[in-house]
Amino acid sequence: MTPEETGRYMDEKMGFVPRMFNTINQVTDGPGKTFADFYASIFSDGALSKKTKELIFTAIAVSWKSPRCLVHVIPAIKSGATQGEIFEAVAVGMIAAGFVPGGPGIPYAFEYALKVLEVAGKYTKGEPWEYMSPPEFRG
Repeated sequence: MTPEETGRYMDEKMGFVPRMFNTINQVTDGPGKTFADFYASIFSDGALSKKTKELIFTAIAVSWKSPRCLVHVIPAIKSGATQGEIFEAVAVGMIAAGFVPGGPGIPYAFEYALKVLEVAGKYTKGEPWEYMSPPEFRG
């Protein structure tokens, strides 16, 4: 597969292409395809819908201040999540941050909740969006 085909495969299976795979897919298609299949095996509809699983993961991202996981709002939207559902999920994540032992706390998770809402709004409007700053190498 070409890097573009692998990216499309990942987007179809996952609802997004993790940033690191934009680079990995340029070298080989195996890891991207394997990761996408693994991801789909967990996040596909089951007892819980894909949408619900993605909203849960988005809430976890907020509660742990995990910028790389905020992107899960995109497959949640692609799976039908509404603005209200996204807001409630990030609100739960924000409150949970106050109860995570050694966690970030509510005021800090609030910033991540706002970032999710910003990304969701931009994605829904078809505007360019970014969920975190570009990677920095410090040698």
